[in-house]
Amino acid sequence: MLDKKVTIIGLGLIGGSLARVLKERVGVSEIIAINRSLAPIKQALEDGTISHGFTDLDEYIWDSDIIFICTPVKCSIEYIDILSKNVKRDCIITDVGSTKAEIIDYINDMQKPPLFIGGHPMAGTEKTGYSSGFVHLFENAYYILSPSKTTDAASMELMIQLTKSIGAIPVVLDAQVHDRITGSISHVPHVIASALVNMVKELDSPTGEMQLLAAGGFKDITRIASSSPEMWENIISSNNEQIIQILDAFVKQLESFKDYVKNSESDRIYDFFNSAKSYRDSFSDNKKGLLDPQYQIVVDVVDKPGIIGEIATILGTNNINIKNVNVSNNREFEQGCLKITLSDSQSANIAFDLLTDKGYKVYTCR
Repeated sequence: MLDKKVTIIGLGLIGGSLARVLKERVGVSEIIAINRSLAPIKQALEDGTISHGFTDLDEYIWDSDIIFICTPVKCSIEYIDILSKNVKRDCIITDVGSTKAEIIDYINDMQKPPLFIGGHPMAGTEKTGYSSGFVHLFENAYYILSPSKTTDAASMELMIQLTKSIGAIPVVLDAQVHDRITGSISHVPHVIASALVNMVKELDSPTGEMQLLAAGGFKDITRIASSSPEMWENIISSNNEQIIQILDAFVKQLESFKDYVKNSESDRIYDFFNSAKSYRDSFSDNKKGLLDPQYQIVVDVVDKPGIIGEIATILGTNNINIKNVNVSNNREFEQGCLKITLSDSQSANIAFDLLTDKGYKVYTCR
């Protein structure tokens, strides 16, 4: 990769993090960025991440070895049309979109398609923009690679090795299989989270008691409902066939459970929860999945002046960065009341040990 010329189109969170890790850990010497707004380009040039930057496609990138398109699917297709007419034949074009079938189908239907491999790094944060990116974003995250009809063994192997070099875990999946998986574990959960919030909004009284008490677990399970509406409209639209089928399966689950409750079938109600618990408890704790992870610990503390400062000092003097601190007022199904959000799993583990050693009761969030 040292002598490869890499272009990144879209210098946001994912594109910016890709540029950083390719520069700092992989050693790519020439990284070019294309971004419609100039500010991120200036920032990336100033911090030395990229060597050149443009606000539109430029002939300087036509001889790139790899081009990452880090934009929404609709925009990616527009870029592919232009790139396919200009880049060299062995240039690998890839994307980072969370749906794959639409773009792969488009490539496969082209008369003269470019060499293309669909990509989807299962990593991100709640923040956006170049300044929010960081080198280790992709560490231990699954990175899906979906072949098109132009993908050959050599290009796929190069992308597999590249994803490993940035700390990710490559997984090769057919585009349709990918979209069914992401639809089930990411897209429809976003729909469900938003539906739950809209349900509470509709059922709430004019004085807003539900909104007042909607903390703790409810706020956690609906966290993803705060994601960008524009982004999710684009994602749902590009995976609509799978979304409809998966929603049908979800509605079937709800209808069955509704019947259990209506008919007072205690055994079936128990089995419903037990089956979910058993399957959920089997999920891996040391890999980044499709939904953005949160690294949190919960501390059981007494309500006294300076207690938050004490904990912050313990963590701060040990170089542990606290992203957020929240006092939970609704703790019906939770242990402790002080919820601390940290930047990564390592920080959460160290914080757990530090506070436990100081005599605090600390719990991990699973």
